[in-house]
Amino acid sequence: MRIVIAGGHGQIALRLERLLAARGNEVAGIIRKAEQGDDLREAGAEPVLLDLESASVEEVAAHLQGADAAVFAAGAGPGSGLARKDTVDKGAAVLFANAAVRAGVRRHVVVSSMGADANHRGDDVFDVYQRAKGEADDHVRGLDALDWTILRPGALTNDAGTGLVRLEARTGRGPVTRDDVAAVVAELLETPATAGLTLELVGGSTPVSVAVKAVAGN
Repeated sequence: MRIVIAGGHGQIALRLERLLAARGNEVAGIIRKAEQGDDLREAGAEPVLLDLESASVEEVAAHLQGADAAVFAAGAGPGSGLARKDTVDKGAAVLFANAAVRAGVRRHVVVSSMGADANHRGDDVFDVYQRAKGEADDHVRGLDALDWTILRPGALTNDAGTGLVRLEARTGRGPVTRDDVAAVVAELLETPATAGLTLELVGGSTPVSVAVKAVAGN
């Protein structure tokens, strides 16, 4: 498969790129800074220089043309301030999904956040973030032209992945390693029967492939 990843230099994205490339996929990662390109090449991905905060739908769609799947793994990141929650966590996610529709790329996986909710209340940065992610998720779920899966991981850690997770519509809060999130995304991409599902993910006791097959009904 050819897979295009938004937020290609993110911590989950770099892990995902390595996994997908090792499985023989052709991977491209969208980045904002040219100096990030070497890290993507090292991971086995082709860097695509494009700013999702200023690009048009047509520009993004041009880079998605011919892809088999798209993954939104971008984020404004901690310390980015309120405005970028709207322009990246919501705006870029909406733009990327609309561009996937324009380019005819049906398979679409979003790395969201546990607790994302368009009706989330509060004015703290994290409240605004949860609202932005929820609004973006709602937009994606409203696009009939996409075979979407929304993945909502719990608290992310940099511990070594265990390959053991809990993946369900509702898991309750808990930590999960970035390694294991990337592994689950890679498995979701190869499991089209997970389209139309919004899933929560935390560390658990079920092997990744078994957990994904279970939610797919296999």
